[in-house]
Parts: sequence; C-alpha cells; structure tokens
Amino acid sequence: MLKILIIILFIAVIVSLSSGLVFLLKDMGAPEAKRTLYALGIRISLASVLLGLIAYGLHTGQLGSTAPWDRSVIPSRQ
Repeated sequence: MLKILIIILFIAVIVSLSSGLVFLLKDMGAPEAKRTLYALGIRISLASVLLGLIAYGLHTGQLGSTAPWDRSVIPSRQ
C-alpha cells in the first residue's frame, strides 16, 4: 500500500511539474498570472509529502535497499 501511494505521489509531482511548465509558457506576458506560482506550491507540497512517506517507510522497515553496496547494512541470512 505504501509503495503504491509513493508511486501515485511521484506521478502527481511529475504532472505538477509539467503543468507549471505549460503555465509558464502560456502566461509569459501576463503580469497578473500566478498559475505558475501555484503549481510550484503544489509541487513543493507533494514533494514534501513524498519525502515524508519515504522516510516513514524506511523507518518502519516497509522500504529497504537491496543494492549490492548495502550488503554490510543488511545482515546476512545463514
């Protein structure tokens, strides 16, 4: 469940990033347009929640690393 939520949040960050680019290009000459700023705020909020979920997953042990260079951290099973 946690991994699915992390993937959904990551996709939402990518969508917010692309919408901010579209708003930046469309509102280039308009001094009152704040859609790019709102997209940035949404992206920062989503990224903060995403990092929090990753930290929570690592702390609780639901997420882990299986990289070869992390073998010393993971106890070997014998």
